[in-house]
Amino acid sequence: MATEISGTKRPGGRTERTRLAALEATLELLGERGYAELTVEAVAERSGVHKTTLYRRWESAEGLVAAALLMGAEQEWAVPDTGSLEGDLRAINLELVRYFTTPGERELPTASISAAFLSPRAADALREFYVDRHARSAAAVARAIERGEVPPGTDPVEPVRVACGPVFYRLFVSREGVTPRDAGVAAAAAAAAAKAGVFTATDAGTAPPPA
Repeated sequence: MATEISGTKRPGGRTERTRLAALEATLELLGERGYAELTVEAVAERSGVHKTTLYRRWESAEGLVAAALLMGAEQEWAVPDTGSLEGDLRAINLELVRYFTTPGERELPTASISAAFLSPRAADALREFYVDRHARSAAAVARAIERGEVPPGTDPVEPVRVACGPVFYRLFVSREGVTPRDAGVAAAAAAAAAKAGVFTATDAGTAPPPA
């Protein structure tokens, strides 16, 4: 079970406004400076929240980043519904391509991935964020099962992981860049594998959980 990250509970009123100001400032600075250059003092100056309040609630810059990364799970997001599993996976991948390659937008998600390699707490937060995304993305596979596109018992998350994996590989491992065509090819491959039963458990009840 994942441990609760300090400062992620949403209070109300002025306390909530303070929380949002601090965490939004943290995200802005993370995108601008990267994790290594982010400080509590800089967040205090940017947000207008006194640094003693920041230290009391989040303890450190690492704590602020971890809590800020989890804000993504609070945002409204639903897996695209295009009418086919391949179309849904392609739409997910195209979102990733746009998010990680558009100037002025790519800086924050790239810095977030980098922070997860430098900070165990940021890594935990990013993992929890993707647990949430996986749970929402499972709807695409559920719809595909209902349509008869893929076999019953298909893992609810693995087709999404397999579709997105090549995108992240190109972006962060081989560093060769990624195009919409690359995103589409990866989606088509994952959908074909799902239709072939690759992601179906061999024994009833043994499919891994979506997290």
